[in-house]
Amino acid sequence: MGSRQSRAATPAAEPKAGTLAPERVEETPFEALASICSVLVIGLFILTFLAQNFVIPSGSMEKTLLIGDHLVVDRINLAPPAKWMPLVRYREPKHGDVVVFIKPVSEPELDSEGKPQYLFLVKRLVGVPGDRIHLRNGVVILNGVAQEQPYAQPTTAENFTEFLDEFPVIPPGDVPGSTESWAVSFRQYEHNGELVVPPGMYFMMGDNRHNSLDSRYWGFVPRANIVGRPLFNYWSFDTPESQYEMSGLGARLAWMGHVAIHFFTETRWTRTFHVVH
Repeated sequence: MGSRQSRAATPAAEPKAGTLAPERVEETPFEALASICSVLVIGLFILTFLAQNFVIPSGSMEKTLLIGDHLVVDRINLAPPAKWMPLVRYREPKHGDVVVFIKPVSEPELDSEGKPQYLFLVKRLVGVPGDRIHLRNGVVILNGVAQEQPYAQPTTAENFTEFLDEFPVIPPGDVPGSTESWAVSFRQYEHNGELVVPPGMYFMMGDNRHNSLDSRYWGFVPRANIVGRPLFNYWSFDTPESQYEMSGLGARLAWMGHVAIHFFTETRWTRTFHVVH
């Protein structure tokens, strides 16, 4: 009475004689291949229809985007509505959006196999259909109202360029870097010193206003050319602009070696998962 009795540990029940232990079912090579294919299909679907990676090759969007930023691009939100995805929220591009698009050209260059090569660019949307645009001393005047654009490179006495900062005073045909097709069609959109954005078109500019080949040089971007908008920066590596101008297997292998050696020291860790605005 009153004394505690220790309880002995109960031994685990042993399988009864004649009872077989459960067999381990191994995955067949065919099932393993099917699993891998399923993952690849899902990944391909995401990269093709929902999201896409994009690397910044130039400084035209500094300081918003830096050379060597690797972005995840949303290809759904700004896409033309599709009946087969009725639950997706679509919207039209709007002022201030950073967008990825195919550069408008009259005749795209052909690769070695004769297929057209399209150049993807990223800029900020400044004008939508119906807008009246002009610049005065680098300030964007939109429909008669000066715009506050803190992300844009300011105009100073040192970087002032009449073509860029007083657009559209000087016709693009007289400026190096402008396209012939834009020089020919430019005047039909210019009225009383303002550029009027036509239906179905958009006017794009880089945030680095004095180092950006944008709509001032090659004109409007058709709605169909807009691919999507960057969501966030998943990796940023300190990269010289000249790197993306190099070609050839040797240059690529040398750069891959450089990245492997300097991955930790030259990765911009503070920009990891940085949301693009």
